[in-house]
Amino acid sequence: MTNRLTNLEEHATHQAVTLEELSAVVAAQAEQIGRLERRVRLLMERAAQMETDTMSGAPLTTQKPPHW
Repeated sequence: MTNRLTNLEEHATHQAVTLEELSAVVAAQAEQIGRLERRVRLLMERAAQMETDTMSGAPLTTQKPPHW
C-alpha cells in the first residue's frame, strides 16, 4: 500500500513538472506568434503600398528598376 502511494505521488509530481514545462512552451509560442503576426501585418502593408505605388505610377514596362 505504501509503495502504491509513493508511486502515485511520484507520478503526480512528474505530471506537475511536465505541466509547468508545457505551460512555458505555450507561453513562448504565444509570444512568437504575436511577433510573427505583427511582422506579417507590416509586410502586407508594405506589399499593399508597393501595389498602390505601382498602379498609380507609370506602367511597369516603362519603369526603371530601383537600382537605376
